[in-house]
Amino acid sequence: MSSSDKTLADRTYRQLRGDIVNGRLAAGSKLKLEGLAQDYAVGMSPLREALARLMGDLLVVSEGQRGFWVAPLSLDELDDVSRVRALIETEALNAAIRNGDASWEREVTAAFEALAAVEEHLPHTSEALPPEQLEIWEARNRAFHAALVSAAGSPMLIKLRDLLYQQSERYRRVSLNVSRGWRNVHDEHRAIYDATMQRNALRACRMTELHLARTAEEVRKAMAALARDDDQIFGGKA
Repeated sequence: MSSSDKTLADRTYRQLRGDIVNGRLAAGSKLKLEGLAQDYAVGMSPLREALARLMGDLLVVSEGQRGFWVAPLSLDELDDVSRVRALIETEALNAAIRNGDASWEREVTAAFEALAAVEEHLPHTSEALPPEQLEIWEARNRAFHAALVSAAGSPMLIKLRDLLYQQSERYRRVSLNVSRGWRNVHDEHRAIYDATMQRNALRACRMTELHLARTAEEVRKAMAALARDDDQIFGGKA
């Protein structure tokens, strides 16, 4: 693959990954190569490279010569992703607390303060956030959780954690249009941050486990409600 094709493949990979995680490409939907090539203004070679990478991310599936589909969603997978993410995330956080230096503390603090600046102004209701505000929150939430584990000292652990975060975000995004009970996620984040800065690994990991469990339960209820209204939410292949 030429360097220009590699650049196109990287760009297409990022665009497709974002559209899958954000739900713009529906779970279980057929990915028609000709249409994708036109929509993303890319040739077949870099497109196939991007799809192969997305298969490695577990966001795209393929069966022989039948083509490509957006990976389906399921409650069983949600439970599995949530359980394994909690294991990996707490292991990475424990290592980061053990290894992190003053520079890491400043990075975590900056990420938390940026997230708090958004969360402190979130409405105390279960109403959906405006899309612009939601995108800002998602980006800062992602940055905060990434900063927490950034000093773990294990590239493989971080890679696994990032993959699981991406899978979790996809499930969370699918459920956003279903009203759920209001939850003070800012207090949850502050509890994780405070314990981390105190170098209390046991409490920080426990607060993280609770935070992830509450998110998973919220998403599970939302997905069950969506499934009652639309069987396609779990995305079977046609």
